[in-house]
Amino acid sequence: MRIKRALHKGKPELNMVQGPIVTKIILFSLPLMLTGILQLLYNAADIIVVGQYSGKEALAAVGSTGALINLIVNMFLGLSVGTSVAIARQYGAGDHAAVQDTVHTSMALALLGGLTTGLFGLLAARTLLIWMGSPEDVLDAASLYMRIYFAGMPANMVYTFGSAILRAVGDTKRPLYFLTLSGLLNVLLNLLFVIRFRMGVAGVALATVLSQALSAVLVVRYLMQYDSAIRYIPRRTRLHRASLSPIFRIGLPAGLQGSLFSISNVIIQSSINSFGSIIMAGNAASANLEGFIYMAMNSIYQACLTFTSQNVGAKQHRRVRRILWICLGAVGVIGVSLDGLFSLLAPQLISIYNTDPAVIEMGVIRLRIICTSYFFCGMMEVAAGQLRGLGYSILPMITTLAGVCGLRIVWVYTVFAHSHTLQTLVWSYPLSWALAMTIHLISYGFIQRKFPRDNEPLGNRIFGSSGNYSSV
Repeated sequence: MRIKRALHKGKPELNMVQGPIVTKIILFSLPLMLTGILQLLYNAADIIVVGQYSGKEALAAVGSTGALINLIVNMFLGLSVGTSVAIARQYGAGDHAAVQDTVHTSMALALLGGLTTGLFGLLAARTLLIWMGSPEDVLDAASLYMRIYFAGMPANMVYTFGSAILRAVGDTKRPLYFLTLSGLLNVLLNLLFVIRFRMGVAGVALATVLSQALSAVLVVRYLMQYDSAIRYIPRRTRLHRASLSPIFRIGLPAGLQGSLFSISNVIIQSSINSFGSIIMAGNAASANLEGFIYMAMNSIYQACLTFTSQNVGAKQHRRVRRILWICLGAVGVIGVSLDGLFSLLAPQLISIYNTDPAVIEMGVIRLRIICTSYFFCGMMEVAAGQLRGLGYSILPMITTLAGVCGLRIVWVYTVFAHSHTLQTLVWSYPLSWALAMTIHLISYGFIQRKFPRDNEPLGNRIFGSSGNYSSV
């Protein structure tokens, strides 16, 4: 069944299976890119305010929690990827009844994931930070920040899954609008809590939680009013067994990959912690800046994942090949351009977060090494996005874990152990991206040979005669 554009005015859904691919990828990616950049601007506001008004120890405390937070929440964030792929494929096939069940299952998973991770984070924050070797001068503040942050995890998950539902049908503008409003609230509350009330890291965390609650309310309200298959009706929120299967098939390997990926980052953060609060602060500032490049490239990954999924559902297999190469070219241009700009302006950019010369020096070291080849990270993710869109989720998981996590862990306990410097540690990032990207593209080269002709179910060639999509 062909996807028809909505009949009523202002419908934001995007027909991904017909028409020019490049134009529609741009229309899909730009709002998503702006959403990610806005989100990071608001996160940067957290770090800048606390770094400028509460000192480098507070900056180190907030910045050192990112890898640990990701480790705890990434499993459910992976399930949101499964949600996006499942809905996109069902929508592309015109199966609106299945879309409805998946929407309500996804929101149930969001609430379950938010409550589970929130409770775990509240109880385990300090213990996990101690295991990471957090210095005494940042431990209390980092623990307080994490506990408040995790109290708002249900709202965070609801917004994440709600945005994934909207992306699956091509609506990337509404999440941008919602994040703009919640982000503005975040900035205002940061200034109020940290500067006016001198609440330090507690103020930053509380501002984040309240702004996340607003974004969750906005996305739920919008889905409840949506005149389409993705309309959300709260009383129907429950886990549908048939919907869990496609979500878990893609989402569990993606979530497991994210969680295990975070283990390598936690190990690296633990190594950074061993240098003390100055290098921790410089690292936190650089990592936040790198996020802007990553988010710009990640919008292309999301486009590749969603466009591939819808075209597989609509049996438009020739378009699938074109989607990959267009997205690889786009992410390469974005990555190379921003890498050069950030490397050139590194001292000025780091000084926005903290004016301590030692902090700036350490931040510049990391930022310039990362920017030598950050585009490899984007190309790695685009290739993995196409594989997931095709139904291959375990393959990119294994490749990423071996090529990225495995290399980084080995690097920390061998090369870094021999040469205990920040430069040596940070070089593990670009090397791991390049390796994983190469393996992903080689894997795709073998898989694309099995592509069927248009209008023949992809499952018949790749996933067996049943036509069911399964992970490989």
